[in-house]
Amino acid sequence: MLKQRHFFLRAAFACASAVFCLPSHATVNVLACEPEWEALTTELGGDKVKVSSATNALQDPHRIEARPSLIARTRNANLLVCTGLELEVGWLPVLIQQSGNGRIGAGQPGNFEAGAYVPRLDVPGKVDRSEGDVHAAGNPHIQQNPHNIALVAVALAKRLAELDPANAAYYQARQKDFAARWDAAMQKWEKQAAPLKGVAVVEHHKNMEYLMNWLGLRQVGTLEPKPGVEPSAAHLSELLGQLQRQPARMVLRAAYQDGRASQWLSEHAKIPAVVLPFTVGGDDRAKDLFGLFDSTVQRLLDANK
Repeated sequence: MLKQRHFFLRAAFACASAVFCLPSHATVNVLACEPEWEALTTELGGDKVKVSSATNALQDPHRIEARPSLIARTRNANLLVCTGLELEVGWLPVLIQQSGNGRIGAGQPGNFEAGAYVPRLDVPGKVDRSEGDVHAAGNPHIQQNPHNIALVAVALAKRLAELDPANAAYYQARQKDFAARWDAAMQKWEKQAAPLKGVAVVEHHKNMEYLMNWLGLRQVGTLEPKPGVEPSAAHLSELLGQLQRQPARMVLRAAYQDGRASQWLSEHAKIPAVVLPFTVGGDDRAKDLFGLFDSTVQRLLDANK
Protein backbone atom coordinates (compact mmCIF):
# COMPACT_ATOMS: atom_id res chain seq x y z
CA MET A 1 0.00 0.00 0.00
CA LEU A 2 2.87 2.37 0.87
CA LYS A 3 4.62 1.70 -2.46
CA GLN A 4 1.36 2.31 -4.31
CA ARG A 5 0.88 5.63 -2.53
CA HIS A 6 4.43 6.71 -3.43
CA PHE A 7 3.78 5.81 -7.08
CA PHE A 8 0.69 8.00 -7.27
CA LEU A 9 2.46 10.86 -5.51
CA ARG A 10 5.33 10.73 -8.01
CA ALA A 11 2.89 10.63 -10.94
CA ALA A 12 0.96 13.61 -9.60
CA PHE A 13 4.16 15.58 -9.07
CA ALA A 14 5.37 14.81 -12.61
CA CYS A 15 2.07 16.00 -14.06
CA ALA A 16 2.10 19.20 -12.00
CA SER A 17 5.69 19.91 -13.06
CA ALA A 18 4.97 19.51 -16.78
CA VAL A 19 3.93 22.40 -19.02
CA PHE A 20 0.61 20.66 -19.29
CA CYS A 21 -0.71 17.14 -18.84
CA LEU A 22 -3.17 16.30 -21.59
CA PRO A 23 -4.77 13.07 -22.73
CA SER A 24 -3.93 12.12 -26.31
CA HIS A 25 -7.25 13.38 -27.68
CA ALA A 26 -6.94 16.87 -26.12
CA THR A 27 -6.10 20.03 -28.05
CA VAL A 28 -2.94 22.09 -27.49
CA ASN A 29 -4.01 25.70 -26.99
CA VAL A 30 -1.58 27.92 -28.92
CA LEU A 31 -1.32 31.71 -29.04
CA ALA A 32 0.79 33.04 -31.91
CA CYS A 33 2.08 36.58 -31.78
CA GLU A 34 1.87 37.07 -35.55
CA PRO A 35 -0.32 35.57 -38.32
CA GLU A 36 2.57 33.76 -40.00
CA TRP A 37 3.15 31.66 -36.89
CA GLU A 38 -0.56 30.98 -36.51
CA ALA A 39 -0.54 29.65 -40.08
CA LEU A 40 2.60 27.57 -39.55
CA THR A 41 1.30 26.08 -36.29
CA THR A 42 -1.89 25.10 -38.08
CA GLU A 43 0.13 23.41 -40.83
CA LEU A 44 2.09 21.39 -38.27
CA GLY A 45 -0.55 20.82 -35.62
CA GLY A 46 -3.65 20.07 -37.66
CA ASP A 47 -6.57 19.04 -35.46
CA LYS A 48 -4.31 18.58 -32.43
CA VAL A 49 -3.97 22.34 -31.92
CA LYS A 50 -6.28 25.27 -31.35
CA VAL A 51 -4.41 28.36 -32.47
CA SER A 52 -5.12 32.08 -32.78
CA SER A 53 -2.99 35.14 -33.44
CA ALA A 54 -2.54 38.13 -31.14
CA THR A 55 -2.16 40.40 -34.18
CA ASN A 56 -3.42 40.64 -37.75
CA ALA A 57 -1.80 41.68 -41.02
CA LEU A 58 -3.08 45.25 -40.79
CA GLN A 59 -1.49 45.87 -37.39
CA ASP A 60 2.07 46.98 -36.71
CA PRO A 61 3.52 44.03 -34.73
CA HIS A 62 5.76 46.41 -32.79
CA ARG A 63 2.79 48.17 -31.20
CA ILE A 64 -0.09 46.16 -29.76
CA GLU A 65 -2.44 46.95 -26.88
CA ALA A 66 -2.93 44.26 -24.22
CA ARG A 67 -6.74 44.21 -24.28
CA PRO A 68 -8.70 42.07 -21.77
CA SER A 69 -9.73 39.58 -24.48
CA LEU A 70 -6.10 39.10 -25.48
CA ILE A 71 -5.05 38.69 -21.85
CA ALA A 72 -7.69 35.96 -21.47
CA ARG A 73 -6.34 34.09 -24.51
CA THR A 74 -2.81 34.40 -23.14
CA ARG A 75 -3.94 33.06 -19.76
CA ASN A 76 -5.32 29.91 -21.40
CA ALA A 77 -2.39 29.18 -23.73
CA ASN A 78 -0.22 26.07 -23.40
CA LEU A 79 2.21 27.37 -26.00
CA LEU A 80 3.20 30.87 -27.12
CA VAL A 81 4.73 31.11 -30.60
CA CYS A 82 6.36 34.46 -31.35
CA THR A 83 9.12 35.94 -33.49
CA GLY A 84 11.25 37.21 -30.62
CA LEU A 85 14.32 39.29 -31.55
CA GLU A 86 12.67 42.16 -29.61
CA LEU A 87 9.82 42.48 -32.12
CA GLU A 88 7.21 42.15 -29.37
CA VAL A 89 9.26 43.73 -26.59
CA GLY A 90 6.89 46.70 -26.28
CA TRP A 91 3.84 44.61 -25.37
CA LEU A 92 4.45 40.88 -24.88
CA PRO A 93 6.17 40.98 -21.45
CA VAL A 94 3.26 43.01 -20.06
CA LEU A 95 0.77 40.62 -21.64
CA ILE A 96 2.43 37.56 -20.10
CA GLN A 97 2.69 39.23 -16.70
CA GLN A 98 -0.97 40.29 -16.69
CA SER A 99 -2.10 36.82 -17.77
CA GLY A 100 -0.35 35.16 -14.83
CA ASN A 101 0.48 32.19 -17.08
CA GLY A 102 3.86 30.92 -15.93
CA ARG A 103 3.86 28.10 -18.50
CA ILE A 104 4.60 30.54 -21.35
CA GLY A 105 7.09 32.84 -19.63
CA ALA A 106 10.50 33.52 -21.12
CA GLY A 107 12.72 30.46 -20.96
CA GLN A 108 9.83 28.05 -20.33
CA PRO A 109 9.01 25.12 -22.67
CA GLY A 110 5.73 26.84 -23.47
CA ASN A 111 7.55 29.88 -24.90
CA PHE A 112 8.80 29.44 -28.48
CA GLU A 113 10.76 32.19 -30.27
CA ALA A 114 11.08 31.60 -34.01
CA GLY A 115 13.95 34.07 -34.37
CA ALA A 116 16.25 31.76 -32.40
CA TYR A 117 16.29 29.23 -35.26
CA VAL A 118 17.24 31.32 -38.29
CA PRO A 119 20.29 33.26 -39.53
CA ARG A 120 19.74 36.90 -38.59
CA LEU A 121 20.36 40.02 -40.66
CA ASP A 122 21.25 43.55 -39.51
CA VAL A 123 22.72 42.59 -36.13
CA PRO A 124 24.21 45.89 -34.90
CA GLY A 125 27.73 46.11 -33.50
CA LYS A 126 26.30 48.37 -30.81
CA VAL A 127 22.84 49.64 -29.98
CA ASP A 128 22.43 53.40 -30.28
CA ARG A 129 18.81 54.51 -29.79
CA SER A 130 19.60 57.78 -31.52
CA GLU A 131 19.63 55.69 -34.71
CA GLY A 132 15.93 54.88 -34.29
CA ASP A 133 14.16 51.59 -33.58
CA VAL A 134 17.23 49.34 -33.72
CA HIS A 135 16.92 45.73 -32.55
CA ALA A 136 19.95 44.47 -30.64
CA ALA A 137 19.35 40.85 -31.68
CA GLY A 138 19.02 41.69 -35.38
CA ASN A 139 16.23 42.42 -37.84
CA PRO A 140 13.12 40.57 -36.57
CA HIS A 141 11.09 40.39 -39.80
CA ILE A 142 12.29 36.88 -40.56
CA GLN A 143 9.06 35.60 -42.16
CA GLN A 144 9.88 37.40 -45.42
CA ASN A 145 12.25 34.59 -46.45
CA PRO A 146 10.58 31.19 -46.95
CA HIS A 147 13.82 29.38 -46.09
CA ASN A 148 13.41 30.79 -42.58
CA ILE A 149 9.87 29.41 -42.44
CA ALA A 150 11.27 25.95 -43.24
CA LEU A 151 13.83 26.17 -40.43
CA VAL A 152 11.26 27.35 -37.91
CA ALA A 153 8.89 24.54 -38.94
CA VAL A 154 11.42 21.88 -37.94
CA ALA A 155 11.97 23.44 -34.51
CA LEU A 156 8.28 24.13 -33.90
CA ALA A 157 7.23 20.57 -34.75
CA LYS A 158 9.83 19.31 -32.30
CA ARG A 159 8.51 21.63 -29.58
CA LEU A 160 4.92 20.50 -30.16
CA ALA A 161 6.08 16.90 -29.84
CA GLU A 162 7.90 17.66 -26.58
CA LEU A 163 4.85 19.33 -25.08
CA ASP A 164 2.41 16.72 -26.39
CA PRO A 165 4.44 13.48 -26.61
CA ALA A 166 1.36 11.33 -27.17
CA ASN A 167 1.03 12.93 -30.62
CA ALA A 168 4.74 13.25 -31.44
CA ALA A 169 4.53 11.00 -34.51
CA TYR A 170 1.60 13.04 -35.81
CA TYR A 171 3.55 16.32 -35.62
CA GLN A 172 6.59 14.72 -37.24
CA ALA A 173 4.55 13.39 -40.13
CA ARG A 174 2.87 16.75 -40.72
CA GLN A 175 6.23 18.52 -40.68
CA LYS A 176 7.61 16.15 -43.30
CA ASP A 177 4.55 16.66 -45.49
CA PHE A 178 4.78 20.45 -45.09
CA ALA A 179 8.52 20.40 -45.87
CA ALA A 180 7.95 18.51 -49.14
CA ARG A 181 5.24 20.91 -50.31
CA TRP A 182 7.21 23.94 -49.12
CA ASP A 183 10.43 22.91 -50.88
CA ALA A 184 8.54 22.50 -54.15
CA ALA A 185 6.89 25.90 -53.70
CA MET A 186 10.23 27.61 -52.95
CA GLN A 187 11.72 26.23 -56.16
CA LYS A 188 8.72 27.59 -58.07
CA TRP A 189 8.95 31.05 -56.46
CA GLU A 190 12.69 31.33 -57.02
CA LYS A 191 12.33 30.40 -60.69
CA GLN A 192 9.51 32.90 -61.17
CA ALA A 193 11.41 35.66 -59.34
CA ALA A 194 14.67 35.32 -61.28
CA PRO A 195 14.02 38.60 -63.21
CA LEU A 196 13.97 40.49 -59.91
CA LYS A 197 17.62 39.87 -59.10
CA GLY A 198 19.50 43.16 -58.87
CA VAL A 199 16.35 45.31 -59.13
CA ALA A 200 16.69 48.53 -57.10
CA VAL A 201 13.90 49.32 -54.63
CA VAL A 202 12.97 51.81 -51.93
CA GLU A 203 11.30 50.44 -48.80
CA HIS A 204 9.16 52.20 -46.23
CA HIS A 205 10.73 50.67 -43.11
CA LYS A 206 13.66 48.28 -42.82
CA ASN A 207 11.33 45.30 -42.72
CA MET A 208 11.92 43.85 -46.19
CA GLU A 209 15.58 42.87 -45.68
CA TYR A 210 14.96 39.12 -45.58
CA LEU A 211 12.81 39.32 -48.71
CA MET A 212 15.42 41.36 -50.56
CA ASN A 213 18.22 39.08 -49.42
CA TRP A 214 16.29 36.03 -50.64
CA LEU A 215 15.39 37.43 -54.08
CA GLY A 216 18.47 39.54 -54.69
CA LEU A 217 16.65 42.87 -54.66
CA ARG A 218 18.80 45.93 -53.99
CA GLN A 219 17.71 48.59 -51.50
CA VAL A 220 18.68 52.15 -52.46
CA GLY A 221 16.70 54.08 -49.86
CA THR A 222 14.05 54.08 -47.13
CA LEU A 223 11.05 56.34 -46.64
CA GLU A 224 11.83 56.51 -42.93
CA PRO A 225 14.92 58.62 -42.20
CA LYS A 226 15.63 56.23 -39.30
CA PRO A 227 13.86 52.97 -38.38
CA GLY A 228 10.57 53.77 -36.67
CA VAL A 229 10.77 57.51 -37.45
CA GLU A 230 7.92 58.67 -39.70
CA PRO A 231 8.88 60.10 -43.11
CA SER A 232 9.29 63.88 -43.14
CA ALA A 233 8.79 66.19 -46.11
CA ALA A 234 12.46 67.14 -46.01
CA HIS A 235 13.63 63.52 -46.04
CA LEU A 236 11.29 62.60 -48.87
CA SER A 237 12.54 65.53 -50.97
CA GLU A 238 16.13 64.47 -50.29
CA LEU A 239 15.27 60.87 -51.24
CA LEU A 240 13.67 62.05 -54.48
CA GLY A 241 16.84 63.88 -55.39
CA GLN A 242 18.87 60.78 -54.61
CA LEU A 243 16.66 58.69 -56.91
CA GLN A 244 17.29 61.08 -59.79
CA ARG A 245 20.96 60.10 -59.50
CA GLN A 246 20.37 56.46 -58.51
CA PRO A 247 16.98 55.34 -59.85
CA ALA A 248 14.77 52.69 -58.27
CA ARG A 249 12.20 50.49 -60.00
CA MET A 250 9.58 50.55 -57.21
CA VAL A 251 8.80 51.63 -53.67
CA LEU A 252 7.67 48.92 -51.22
CA ARG A 253 5.54 48.99 -48.12
CA ALA A 254 3.75 46.43 -45.97
CA ALA A 255 -0.05 46.26 -45.89
CA TYR A 256 -0.15 47.67 -42.35
CA GLN A 257 1.89 50.78 -43.17
CA ASP A 258 0.52 54.22 -44.08
CA GLY A 259 0.57 54.63 -47.86
CA ARG A 260 0.86 58.42 -48.14
CA ALA A 261 4.66 58.64 -48.24
CA SER A 262 5.10 55.82 -50.76
CA GLN A 263 2.34 57.28 -52.93
CA TRP A 264 4.05 60.70 -52.87
CA LEU A 265 7.34 59.16 -53.93
CA SER A 266 5.61 57.05 -56.58
CA GLU A 267 4.02 60.10 -58.17
CA HIS A 268 7.13 62.28 -58.08
CA ALA A 269 9.69 59.61 -59.02
CA LYS A 270 7.36 57.96 -61.56
CA ILE A 271 7.80 54.47 -60.08
CA PRO A 272 5.14 51.97 -58.91
CA ALA A 273 4.10 51.95 -55.25
CA VAL A 274 3.85 48.27 -54.29
CA VAL A 275 1.88 47.08 -51.27
CA LEU A 276 3.09 43.67 -50.14
CA PRO A 277 0.95 41.47 -47.84
CA PHE A 278 3.96 41.02 -45.52
CA THR A 279 2.17 38.27 -43.58
CA VAL A 280 -0.78 35.91 -43.88
CA GLY A 281 -3.99 37.91 -44.34
CA GLY A 282 -2.25 40.92 -45.89
CA ASP A 283 -4.35 40.62 -49.05
CA ASP A 284 -7.07 38.38 -50.48
CA ARG A 285 -4.57 35.94 -51.96
CA ALA A 286 -2.43 35.56 -48.83
CA LYS A 287 -4.85 33.26 -47.04
CA ASP A 288 -2.05 30.93 -45.89
CA LEU A 289 1.76 30.77 -46.08
CA PHE A 290 1.74 29.53 -49.67
CA GLY A 291 -0.61 32.30 -50.74
CA LEU A 292 1.58 34.85 -48.92
CA PHE A 293 4.55 34.16 -51.18
CA ASP A 294 2.45 33.58 -54.30
CA SER A 295 1.10 37.09 -53.84
CA THR A 296 4.41 38.67 -52.86
CA VAL A 297 6.34 37.35 -55.85
CA GLN A 298 3.55 38.20 -58.30
CA ARG A 299 3.18 41.76 -57.02
CA LEU A 300 6.91 42.34 -57.39
CA LEU A 301 6.93 40.89 -60.91
CA ASP A 302 3.95 43.00 -61.95
CA ALA A 303 5.69 46.18 -60.71
CA ASN A 304 8.90 45.26 -62.54
CA LYS A 305 7.26 45.06 -65.98
